[in-house]
Amino acid sequence: MDFFTKLVEIANTSMTTPTNYGWFHLMWIGIVIVASVLMCVFFKNVSDRTVRIICFVFWITIVLFEIYKQFTFAYEVSDDSVVFDYAWYIFPFQLCSSPLYILPLVAFLPDGRIRDAATTFMIAFSIFGGICVYVFPNDVFCATLGVNIQTMYHHGVQIVSGVFLAARYREKLNIKYFLKGAVVFAIMMAVAITLNELVHSWLVAGGHDDTFNMFYISRFHPCTLPVLSMIYPLVP
Repeated sequence: MDFFTKLVEIANTSMTTPTNYGWFHLMWIGIVIVASVLMCVFFKNVSDRTVRIICFVFWITIVLFEIYKQFTFAYEVSDDSVVFDYAWYIFPFQLCSSPLYILPLVAFLPDGRIRDAATTFMIAFSIFGGICVYVFPNDVFCATLGVNIQTMYHHGVQIVSGVFLAARYREKLNIKYFLKGAVVFAIMMAVAITLNELVHSWLVAGGHDDTFNMFYISRFHPCTLPVLSMIYPLVP
């Protein structure tokens, strides 16, 4: 067995699929709560430079985990050979994927409106996505150990970073500040709608029936998220 095949097998190390509010889920809830409290207690008054370092560390770790997840869902071992079959439904442009694109703005942009907007997005919208997954994990769990760790770490970072940034920039929090983050959300929604249309057309033209549903708002696929699944059929 060659090295690449062995790597794919290791990446796909199996485990019993965790259940909602089972030991694995509860363990991560505890980790996120403790981490959020510690960030608020010990880092709420850190320098701007430290804020940027923390956001960079969060970002680089979730990027590495995302690369692992994409690799895991793209390759599998079949009959002792590696097969490539990309799962388009895990393309990284969901609300929960947003820290991959927004955290670098917080970490590297100079102070100003754009960085404020990125920061507020993390405080309001990104944290919301993370909390939703922690409250309603549903189908985010699978039978692959590393993917389950990646999922809970990634969404945990959404919560912890959002809480941390809210504590650090607490004096700025108001409706006007929140609206800056809403602009970022609107832009990302527009990108998601565009991707849903273009990629779906491309997949259909290629004879594929893969699900591609960024932000779960594609007109070609039903929404299965809690609460939103009730709203989706009732609106254009």
